[in-house]
Amino acid sequence: MNTVMRNRDETEEFPALFKFSNADGTESTLDIKLRVRGKFRRKRETCNFAPLRVNFKKSQVKGTVFAGQNTIKLVTDCQSGKKTYQQYLLKEYLAYKFLNVLTDNSFSARLLRVTYVDTDKKNKSRESYAFFIEEKNHIADRLGMNRLKIPKTKYSALDPVQTNLVNVYEYFIANTDYSLVLGPKGADCCHNAVLYQKDSASITTIPYDFDHAGLVNAPYASPNPKFKIKSVTKRIYRGRCTNNSLLDATFKLFLDHRDDLNKVVTELDGYDERSIKGTTKMVDDFYKNITTPKTVEKKFIKKCS
Repeated sequence: MNTVMRNRDETEEFPALFKFSNADGTESTLDIKLRVRGKFRRKRETCNFAPLRVNFKKSQVKGTVFAGQNTIKLVTDCQSGKKTYQQYLLKEYLAYKFLNVLTDNSFSARLLRVTYVDTDKKNKSRESYAFFIEEKNHIADRLGMNRLKIPKTKYSALDPVQTNLVNVYEYFIANTDYSLVLGPKGADCCHNAVLYQKDSASITTIPYDFDHAGLVNAPYASPNPKFKIKSVTKRIYRGRCTNNSLLDATFKLFLDHRDDLNKVVTELDGYDERSIKGTTKMVDDFYKNITTPKTVEKKFIKKCS
């Protein structure tokens, strides 16, 4: 692991062993390859333990829980050995699980308890939380859609119900680090979102990568400079005015699932009391906002674009 983390070239893979317990209690060992990945968190000055991409051998995963997997993203704890960063990781995992509660049009995530054994350091080991994220092409198969690889699109081409949900959801977790219509220079659309389409239907946008959200409030996170806010915990609604007629239905979806969202928080393995308290307050503040007519007018209707 020491060698992997020293090398920040995301094209170079390193051999490793992946061991896990099956449902029947037996242990399986797979030959895998690891490489670092990401942009911001791949930088040494951001994380001493970068996110990883795990490359499986399809012939070895047959009949296991990883059947059908090829490569899959692993989100790690950024700063190894620091308990606070494990809480940040769990908060980011929550962001995925919250959206899973609200819609199937979301990236699935699976929490892991990983023991990293470093053969560079006489098999020294450490244990930490991590989570896998569903691969982009697997979402297309699951939803019966095609993944679009285009540099940009228009809001008019997007499914308005999903778009409105995503914009309200990003407000819910206090995230401004995304775009639903434009990708980074030289990359597919969109910034921290992926586009899917079935036949000639409207485009479905699905967001990911929530580590700059106020819900997580990671030390390295910063808000989108476009909005001139000082803290990632400051909520800014980025919805479209043309979708304002959908706000009531979107709010109702959140209201209908309030107990489910709270349950995700209180039942999350490893989530400490301080994190539970902070997240619960953030959730409660959101619900207060969407159930107060004056606040809806001020923070949503008048802030749309």
